[in-house]
Amino acid sequence: MLDWFRTLTSQERKAFYGAFLGHAVDVFDFMIYSFLISTLIALWGMDKTMAGSIVTYTLLASLVGAIGAGVLADRYGRVRVLRWTIVLFAVACFLCGLANSPEQLMLFRMLQGLGFGGESSLCMVLVTEMIRNPAHRGKYSGFTASSYSFGWGAAAIAYGVVFSLFPAETAWRACFFLGILPALVVIYLRRNIQEPEVFTQARAARAAGGQAGGAFSGLGRVCAPPLLGKTILCSLLSGGMLGGYYALATWLPTYLKTERGLSVFGTSSYLAVMILGSLVGYMVGAYAADRIGRRWTYILFAACAFVMALVYMIIPVSNTSMLFLGFPLGVAMQGMFSGIGATISESYPNSVRATGYAVSYNVGRVIGSFFPLAVGTVSSGHLSLGLSIAVVAGAGYVLVTIAALLLPETKGLDLRELTDTESDTVVAMPAAAVARDR
Repeated sequence: MLDWFRTLTSQERKAFYGAFLGHAVDVFDFMIYSFLISTLIALWGMDKTMAGSIVTYTLLASLVGAIGAGVLADRYGRVRVLRWTIVLFAVACFLCGLANSPEQLMLFRMLQGLGFGGESSLCMVLVTEMIRNPAHRGKYSGFTASSYSFGWGAAAIAYGVVFSLFPAETAWRACFFLGILPALVVIYLRRNIQEPEVFTQARAARAAGGQAGGAFSGLGRVCAPPLLGKTILCSLLSGGMLGGYYALATWLPTYLKTERGLSVFGTSSYLAVMILGSLVGYMVGAYAADRIGRRWTYILFAACAFVMALVYMIIPVSNTSMLFLGFPLGVAMQGMFSGIGATISESYPNSVRATGYAVSYNVGRVIGSFFPLAVGTVSSGHLSLGLSIAVVAGAGYVLVTIAALLLPETKGLDLRELTDTESDTVVAMPAAAVARDR
């Protein structure tokens, strides 16, 4: 099953390791807040709407950071800009531990969002451009995306360990202070990764043809016909899956602690099972994206995640049953993410890929950012927290299915043979170089 990985070149492996590590620590910084919500509500007396708003504004800031990073990366390089974004979100996470009010925390989380948005987008662009063989792009991007599970798992472990060592008044700050660790990844990235050949060739071709354009010319192209249609659909696709995930992951620790009465250790145990399931989901989704195609992978996993969310949150079962149900929920919830990096990268020409990815994925992130807020608002009304989570997450998975049906299937496209015509229409020769790269 790993023969494809053994065929990777030295640079392809270095890009994978660098993106994997960078994305994992990025996710740690972002997800640690979800474990601290119940503590901050108790310490600061903030309501659920404010708690959800902090997530929403963080993700809104990530759109700005992603677009800025995407534009810069199309001009100056993926690796160089990736370093800047990692430093930014690491320092911002440390500052979150110094906050003394919900408003201060929101400000620092928004600063963190600027770095988070840019880093998460550029990681996927880097690996999808680095891989030579399009037959393995789904697996390559999917296994890179599985770093999300490791970052999420690290956050769960840190939460359990830190809160067992320190009182809650100190422990939540310590969890944020750990976010400075991603700065170590910058050293690795600076010394080991080169720019993808696809990018360097595209930049050289633009320079030779005098087509450099203004700083934000790429942004105008991805937001205008004929690329606009793909931008909208890719945004809806990512928005649906991110919204479903944010609704579940942001509020699940609070649900387990407040409505199920679990301790800190118990909450971490339940989440550990779900995170293990998410890791398996990434791997299964990675192979499915290359075998059955991107479209049917999204539809299959979205349908399963919808059903599992309803079962997990609504049907009255024992805590023991919930422990085991967390595994298939994690598989379904995260498996659909395996193909998103490949799909968006395969939707844009080489000259604007980083910008296109940044806009599409992070507009989707903004769409998804309203899902935690919706859960907090709905649960403050007449619905229970569990039912609110299931309904809001389900709406996201319906959106994934609709977008997947409308997007073209991109399985097998070779990024090196994606070109721009005069009208910016993407012309592709599917898998033309697969045979010679095997």
